[in-house]
Amino acid sequence: MSGSGRRRGSQGGNGRLALGLVAVVALMVGASFVAVPFYSWFCRVTGFAGTTQVATAGSDTILDREITVRFDANVGPGMPWEFRPEQRTMTLRIGETGLAFYEAYNPTDRTIAGSATYNVAPDAAGYYFSKIQCFCFTEQVLGPGERVTMPVSFYVDPEIVDDRDAGTVTHITLSYTFYQQDLPEERQAANRGAPATTDTN
Repeated sequence: MSGSGRRRGSQGGNGRLALGLVAVVALMVGASFVAVPFYSWFCRVTGFAGTTQVATAGSDTILDREITVRFDANVGPGMPWEFRPEQRTMTLRIGETGLAFYEAYNPTDRTIAGSATYNVAPDAAGYYFSKIQCFCFTEQVLGPGERVTMPVSFYVDPEIVDDRDAGTVTHITLSYTFYQQDLPEERQAANRGAPATTDTN
């Protein structure tokens, strides 16, 4: 083969390699956009990483077997709230609806918004821990010096006893962490002493 033929072949190979690399980069960029919602969906469906479930009503079945739930409370970096569970543990039958309370207190002289992340441990129990009502479903806003008591209503799904990994669990820890959030625009304007704008159209 002549030198020019070898050069053309080499150039063609390099072009295909470049196109392949571009395709891989495009695929990775596209995957990054769907990774977060997919991960969130995956955690909700499987209970991965202790992600809990959401229910609209309690369980129809209540077993004689009991399980103990521990309650944990934390705040994220820079969050000035005081946050604690009003009870440390609760023992109830599997399938029975429990009602626990957490207290949050804003010791500052300004209004602060916060939202709570949550998980349960061990991770295998997350798929069977169902919340009916929870303060973590919505953002919480506390004024200066305000203290609130917030409920969480939940049950442990009776199907947990049939799970090879979670079936032997006797204690579950429900943990929350409150993180500070930006206030809605109108509250920010009020805090600065500026009138909030309204649409008169």
